Amino acid sequence: MDFSLSVEEREIRDWVRTFVQRELIPREPEVLRRERAGQPGLPADELEELRLKARDAGFWGVQTPQEYGGMGLSAVMTALLEAELGRSFVPFRFGGTADNILFQANDEQRERYLLPTIEGKRRSCFAITEPGAGSDAKAIRTTARKDGGDWIINGEKTFITGGNEADFVMVFAVTDPAKGAGGGVTCFLVDREMGWRSEYIDTMGEWGPAALIFQDVRVPESQILGELGQGFALAMQWIGRGRYLLPARALGACERLLAMAIDHANTRETFGAPIAERQAIQWMVADSGVEIEALRWLVLHAAWQVDSGMDSRHAQSIAKLYGGIKANEIVDRVLQIHGGMGYTRELPIERWYRELRLLRIYEGTDEIQRRTIARNLLRGHAKIGGALG
Repeated sequence: MDFSLSVEEREIRDWVRTFVQRELIPREPEVLRRERAGQPGLPADELEELRLKARDAGFWGVQTPQEYGGMGLSAVMTALLEAELGRSFVPFRFGGTADNILFQANDEQRERYLLPTIEGKRRSCFAITEPGAGSDAKAIRTTARKDGGDWIINGEKTFITGGNEADFVMVFAVTDPAKGAGGGVTCFLVDREMGWRSEYIDTMGEWGPAALIFQDVRVPESQILGELGQGFALAMQWIGRGRYLLPARALGACERLLAMAIDHANTRETFGAPIAERQAIQWMVADSGVEIEALRWLVLHAAWQVDSGMDSRHAQSIAKLYGGIKANEIVDRVLQIHGGMGYTRELPIERWYRELRLLRIYEGTDEIQRRTIARNLLRGHAKIGGALG
C-alpha cells in the first residue's frame, strides 16, 4: 500500500494549509469578538472576499464536476482539505458548490437553480427534518396536495442549515400517504418568494439553523426535482453523500487543539516544573494523539471507498461515530489542560467545545450510527475486517 500523496495532491493540500494560516487564523480574535457581541463571526461580504481570493487561485467547487467549472477533486483529497479548513473555527467554505441532488435537475431547473447556485448567485437549503421526524426521516408529515396543475404544500421543517439565508429550498413532502417513503415522498424546489418563511433557532453554538413554515404554499408541477414519489431516495443520497467530511473537519480541529495543549503544557509551570512533566498531562496528550491518528485513517478509508466506487456507508458511519465521540473527548482534555483559562472566552477552546458537540447529533446521531453499524454486522452486510477482510 502506498500512503503517500502525489506532488500535485501535496501542492493542493499545502496551498489550503497556507490559506488557513494566512487568511483564517489571523481573523480568529475578531471573529470571537463579533460572536461575543451577538454578530456574525464572518459577515457575508468578508466570506465572499475570501471565496473570490481562493477562486483566483483556482479553488472553486472543490467537488463540483469540471464540466460545471469545478475542481472535481477526489473524496480523499476533499477530506484532506476539510481537515485543513478544520484547523480554524472561522466558518469558511470554498464557493462553487451545489447540493449533490441538485444535479438531478432537468434542463430548465439546471438553468434556474443549479448553475446559479454553483456560481454563488443563489443559495439553497435542504429540508427534510421536522419537529417529529429527525433521525426517523420516514416519519415526515409535511404534505403536498395536488390541485389542478399545482401542488399545495403544508408543514414545518426544523434545524435546517442555511434556511435563514436561502432563497430556495429543496423540501420533501408526502404526496401519497399510502406509499409513504416507498414511493410517496417527493422533493420540490420552492423559491422563498412562493410563500414559505424561516425563523431563526438559537443554539448553544454559533450555528443558527432555521425552522421553515409552509402554509398553503402553491408550486407548479415543474418544481418537482427528480421523479414524483422518489424524493426519499433522493434524500438518502444527500444525507449519505459525505458523512466522512464531518469527522474530517473535526480532525483538523483536534490537531490544532492538541497543538495548543502541547504548547501550553510545555510553558505552564506548577510547583517549579512545566505541567508537561506530570503524568496526568502526558496521558491526556498521548491518548489524544493516538485517537487523532485513528480518526485520520478512518476518515481516509471511508473516502477511499467512495473513490473506489464501493458502498462506503458502513465506513462513513464508523468514521462519523468515532469522530464525534473522540473529538468531544479531546476538546474536553484540552480545556482541562488549560485549566481556568480554557473555560474563558479569551481562548477559542470553549467555542470549539460547543461547536464539536453538534457532531454527535446532526447528519445522523451517535445512536443512529451505532444502529447502522450493528445492523450491517449482524445481517452480514459488512464484514469484520472491512475492505481487507
